[in-house]
Amino acid sequence: MYVKVCGLSTVESVRTAIDAGVDAIGVVHAPGSPRHLEPDRAREVLAAAGCSVDTVLVVAKMPADDAARLALDLGVSALQLHGRYTASDFQSAGHVFPRIWRATSLAQDPDLHVGAHGEELLLLDAPNAGSGERWDVSRLVGNRPDGKWLLAGGLNPDNVADAITVAQPWGVDVSSGVESAPGIKDLDKIRSFVASARAAR
Repeated sequence: MYVKVCGLSTVESVRTAIDAGVDAIGVVHAPGSPRHLEPDRAREVLAAAGCSVDTVLVVAKMPADDAARLALDLGVSALQLHGRYTASDFQSAGHVFPRIWRATSLAQDPDLHVGAHGEELLLLDAPNAGSGERWDVSRLVGNRPDGKWLLAGGLNPDNVADAITVAQPWGVDVSSGVESAPGIKDLDKIRSFVASARAAR
């Protein structure tokens, strides 16, 4: 089970996630989000991860080409384009940065074939990304994406195991579900989430 903790904003939270056994950490560059980091701060947070796990830059609404150049500058492992990016956006960004993930929701009626836009990995989130709102993952039964895909949206240490059992994803992603307040990570919740996800299967 691949586990990603996203929206990290401190060196301490990155180190806690890595010590807990995550496969990836994410930083967000999306003005208006409580998890938004400016590039210099994102660089400091990412540096704490070194090369021990995948590092992911998450953007929303930022032009895809600009996002790809920022990902290249920050030296992350992957770029996650979140929201209504088109196949041409992915193709354009792919000329600049090689590893791109597509994040969307069932509300956007996405193509659930992993790689449909040229992405390496697909992430299925709640309709209101970053809200912590749960959604009915049973809708994926019989309609799961093929290939590498992450389940996200409303997951927390208490429900991730059940969500994995129902949706059977390749991996999971959490952000608000391990916070004490919007944008503030709870280190104990990070540890509990990773342990629960690992124990699920």
